[in-house]
Amino acid sequence: MNGFSTGEEDSRGATDQICCLVDEGERCSRPAGNASYSKRIQKTVTQRRLKLNLDQMARHIYICDYHKQVIQCARSKQQQQRRRKDSEEDSGETDNDLPEVDLFQLQVSTLRRYKRHYKISTRPGLNKAQLADTIMKHFKTIPVNEKDALSIFIFTVKTNANKLDQKNGLSNDTT
Repeated sequence: MNGFSTGEEDSRGATDQICCLVDEGERCSRPAGNASYSKRIQKTVTQRRLKLNLDQMARHIYICDYHKQVIQCARSKQQQQRRRKDSEEDSGETDNDLPEVDLFQLQVSTLRRYKRHYKISTRPGLNKAQLADTIMKHFKTIPVNEKDALSIFIFTVKTNANKLDQKNGLSNDTT
């Protein structure tokens, strides 16, 4: 009676039972297997928004192998998404794949120079943490042309040039 079958015929007569689920408004006509529609499975069905419901007229909670497979696939997809999300949180990446920069590691003089360069207005007397937070808000708004940035990076690495050697995108050979 726990939903597990040993393969032998038992008193409930599993061979004449059909799946207890209603799939998209229509009762499933496949033969019921040994898997039962438990609260845990019902939670998975609800979370994954599967269009499966328990038929209230059914006298048992056994589901067919087809629906068992559908629910297991949905559960495995959910677990993969959870693992992926956890790994993104562990690696410090956000949904946008933007790396998190810890500006608090910089010296106050560097933060002030950044603020002065980009003409960021702040109230006077900010401490290092407040200044880093303000600069981080600005830093996240800077648009980056990835193609240009990668091209310049690759060129710089190939030519063993320093970024400071390039003035307005010009290399050493033009000066």
